[in-house]
Amino acid sequence: MERKQELEWETAQRTGISVDLVSAAKQHLDFLAAVDRNRWLYEGPGLDRAIYRYNAFWLPLLAKQSGSQLVDGPLVVPLDCEWIWHCHRLNPVRYISDCKEFYGKILDNRNVVSSVGETSRKESENIWKSLYPSEPYELDLTGTIQVKIGGEKFTKYDLISAVQRQTPFFYQVSRPHMNDNRYLQESVARYKGFLHLIKTNKERSIKSFSVPTYDIDLIWHTHQLHPVSYCKDLVKIMGKVLEHDDTDSDRTKGQKLDVGFSGTEKTYEAMYGCRYRRAGAMYLGQAPSPVRTIPYYGIVSKKLPPSDENQKIKLPEMKILEVMLEFTGVRNLPEGHDGNLFLEFGKAEPDAIFNAKKSVELFSEFGEKQVVSFHCQPTGHLLFEIISKSSKTMGAASISMEDFVSPHCSLTVEKWLELVPSSNTIDSKAIGLRVAVSVTVPTTAPYVLRMIRSRLFPKSSCLFPLPMRKVQFAKSRTDVVDEAGNLIMSLQTRVSKKSKGKIGSMRREVVGTTESGERCKLAVFAESKWSIVNSPWSLKLPNKNNDDGHFLELTGPHTVRLFHGGRLDYESKYCQKHRSENELERCVITAIEFSEENPYGRAVALLDLKSGIVKVKEEWFLLPGFMLAFILGSISRKEGYISNTMGLETLKHKGLSNEVEEVCVEAKVGGNWNGKCGGGGGECEKLESGGCGGCGGCGGGCGNMVEAGGCGGCGGGCGNMAKTGGCGGCGGGCGGGGCGNMAKTGGCGGCGGCGGGGGCGNMARSGGCGGCGGCGGGYDNEHPNQAVKPGNEVLVA
Repeated sequence: MERKQELEWETAQRTGISVDLVSAAKQHLDFLAAVDRNRWLYEGPGLDRAIYRYNAFWLPLLAKQSGSQLVDGPLVVPLDCEWIWHCHRLNPVRYISDCKEFYGKILDNRNVVSSVGETSRKESENIWKSLYPSEPYELDLTGTIQVKIGGEKFTKYDLISAVQRQTPFFYQVSRPHMNDNRYLQESVARYKGFLHLIKTNKERSIKSFSVPTYDIDLIWHTHQLHPVSYCKDLVKIMGKVLEHDDTDSDRTKGQKLDVGFSGTEKTYEAMYGCRYRRAGAMYLGQAPSPVRTIPYYGIVSKKLPPSDENQKIKLPEMKILEVMLEFTGVRNLPEGHDGNLFLEFGKAEPDAIFNAKKSVELFSEFGEKQVVSFHCQPTGHLLFEIISKSSKTMGAASISMEDFVSPHCSLTVEKWLELVPSSNTIDSKAIGLRVAVSVTVPTTAPYVLRMIRSRLFPKSSCLFPLPMRKVQFAKSRTDVVDEAGNLIMSLQTRVSKKSKGKIGSMRREVVGTTESGERCKLAVFAESKWSIVNSPWSLKLPNKNNDDGHFLELTGPHTVRLFHGGRLDYESKYCQKHRSENELERCVITAIEFSEENPYGRAVALLDLKSGIVKVKEEWFLLPGFMLAFILGSISRKEGYISNTMGLETLKHKGLSNEVEEVCVEAKVGGNWNGKCGGGGGECEKLESGGCGGCGGCGGGCGNMVEAGGCGGCGGGCGNMAKTGGCGGCGGGCGGGGCGNMAKTGGCGGCGGCGGGGGCGNMARSGGCGGCGGCGGGYDNEHPNQAVKPGNEVLVA
């Protein structure tokens, strides 16, 4: 920042504002959140009624209050009236005009408090009832709009359109950093710079359409909500009340909003020598589609009982912040390198969030801005390296991220970095890179867990099938690890000994083992639902009145419903076709919490059953989150996919796939639960789980046939074996039961089975089936359940 620009900024900071905009902005955000929990105020009969009450009752009451003190304390405005009042005031010129026309003065918010606060509203209710005995203080949507009783003054300003324009605003400012004092203090400073810019343009007779970033816009809105102060302040600053034009929403390139923002950015940066764009203050895109259009009222609050110590999941809290980089200049490039260089940047020591280097093209004279946005932990150093076309590093420099964490440091910095050459060659001048860095304040990062599943192996060899109906399996497990790869718990399923042989009372359990070897029972399946042990949480099917499309419901202190696909905060930004393919139809599940605070739903976790990655926002949902992923992952492996009816039959009758720690229990054969393998080859084609059929039966271990293929006897008709692999053969087949997924891993062929004309589907691609009595094709090295840590997407503007 040059001295002239510094003086301009100092002048802007002397702009007089008579409102504590930081504390007022925090109250403003609380109010917007309250309205968002009552979305009937956005449209329909609720909005119509609120507009009527605002004009007929609230403004006349406010006019009386400003003339003479009606109540001893502050007047509390009903929520519905406050929302309409809010939107009316955000057209300050029209609001002032209406107030003066109808009441002869500006109706201010002085000595009026929001209904969102904890101030007693008893006095306000009493004065309301005395003035309007037939109209309740709180909006009652069951009533009918009263006919005008005379004397009401209704503005001609289109309040419905004003509400529709303001409805999307909360989404853009709802992230946690917007409510932070340090972030807001810098936003107020930028707002003063914004006002000074408009004043300067006016003094120079420069016509412009000034467009704020969202942090500035939040402060601007907050100022307008104090109409008398806003009027006095703006008249003093620039001689008139500044209009707030919110009618333009078209962000298409070349349109008024886009051109206005580009012009504002250019003028702001030339005037002050600092960047206009800011981390956490840019447009987020359209708000995600809601899962409900009406609030969910079936919420029963419960007290949490003391938790079993073994089941408390504690993970270290991780902080995350958003970083925006702008590369605004480069100097002293060696001759012949213009346009042939790249700038690589990343963390000197990659963290759990930002773990890959990114690059942008670099020129000696920047034509377009190079703007990059990403998230990372507030630790370590950002490393910048200039790379030649031949991949040679020409110089490097770094910036400490920890400097931004200090409460006394600015959240923005712009400076020249001198890039130290990587070789001993000493140039006359070091390459210089001008970098502008802005960050948000650190906030708590979501927890990320990975479910790594081991394969199931029979203790018997496939060469020596045992003539037993129940086959012992070696222990299989699913390891739950954190982002650093530390084991949190190993999960296994087992059948309760009390229920063996009784299909109707079959009881399954999920058992957890800690790294120290301590075991505890985590969940039980009984009476058509899963219950988490020593916890109020239980998983059940939706009831008949399923009005939002969820397919399972977790009930407890709150209601958590499970929806297919990425929803709300996890909604995919891809087009519909790409999104469907990307999520593999049903492999991505969003857990959405419904509570008194969130009647329209709040995303608390994302379960990716294909990759085994579980993202959980808050600690209380860690155990339910990975238990859901484990249970649903087991079912999806059995069924091959997650369908809309997943759980109706699978959960109701089976609870979980037939993978158990101790034994392979009864299989569903020929569409019937008959408690044994090898019944009636003619019915095998109906098998849901691969199948066991034909003469000689299944030598053992039919288990989860979708995963383990099937065992075929004489006649060979083993369900859809071509799809899932299988073991075929006359009388023998793969007696050991360890066929695995034959389509992927090869398999075991019996005499006359696969390889001998058994019809093995597309087995040739992946190994295949051997001849008489042999294991053919072998076992490949594929590990489809091994979690792979994904990279981080960097948005380059």
